[in-house]
Amino acid sequence: MDPFAQFKAAQRAGWAHFSPLQTFTAAAAVPLVAHAGIRSGQRVLDVACGTGVVAITAARAGASVVGLDLTPELIVTARENARLAACDIAWHEGDAEALPFEDASFDAVVSQFGHMFAPRPDVTVGEMLRVLKPGGTLAFSTWPPELYVGRTFSLVGKYMPPPPPGAAPPVEWGDPLIVRARLGTAVRDVVFDRAAMEVPALSPQHMRALTERTAGPILKLVEMLGAKDPTALEAFRREYDALTSEYFSDNAVRQGYLMTRAVKV
Repeated sequence: MDPFAQFKAAQRAGWAHFSPLQTFTAAAAVPLVAHAGIRSGQRVLDVACGTGVVAITAARAGASVVGLDLTPELIVTARENARLAACDIAWHEGDAEALPFEDASFDAVVSQFGHMFAPRPDVTVGEMLRVLKPGGTLAFSTWPPELYVGRTFSLVGKYMPPPPPGAAPPVEWGDPLIVRARLGTAVRDVVFDRAAMEVPALSPQHMRALTERTAGPILKLVEMLGAKDPTALEAFRREYDALTSEYFSDNAVRQGYLMTRAVKV
C-alpha cells in the first residue's frame, strides 16, 4: 500500500483544472528543452508532463517522446495538444514515484514544475535515474522558495492542514544546495540556470482569480476555506494580493524559476 495514496488522490483532483495555465508554461518549455540539450533521435521522458508543453516541444526538436502524468484530465489535454501539433507522443497516466518503464530506457528525463510535487524526493529521484541511461541527461524546472511562486506555496501552507509525515515541501526543489544533495553521487556535471515567466494580468486580483480556478493547491485551499472559514479565506486573499503586488508591473506578474541539469554517472 502506498502510504501517500490519499495525498496523491487529492493532488490528482486538484490539478485537474490546470489546463488554462498552459498558455504561460508553454513558453517556459523552450528554455528547459534547450537547457536539457534535447536532440533529434533521442528518447525522452517528460515526468509529470501536465498538458504536454515540454513533451511537444521536445518532439518538435526531433526526439521520440513519452509523457506521464498523475492527472487523467491533463493527459486528455496533452493528447489533443499533440494532435494539433502533429506530434506522435506516447502518453501514460502514472506516478512519478513508480515509473512504468524499463531500467536505462531513456536518453533524457525532464520535468517542468511537476516532479517537485511528488511527496518523497528520494523515491522520485531514484525512479527518474533508474529509467535514465548512463550518460543520459536529467533536467527540470522548479520554483525557488525565495521567489514569487515559492513564497505563494509558503503562504498556502499557513492556511492548509499539514501534509502527511514524510512529505517534502515542493519548494525545496528550488534550492540548489538541496538539489545537489538529493542527486548525490549518482550524477555528474550539475548545472543550474535561472529564467522567468511573465504571466499577463491586469491586477494582482486578476492573477489571484486565475490561480484560484487552476492551480491545484490554491484551488483546494479556496474550496476548503470557503466551506469552513470565510474569514480566513478573506485573510488569505489579502495576503496573496499583497505578495503578488511585489512582482506585478506593466500588466504582468514575474515568476522566476530555477533550471537544473545533470548527467547520470
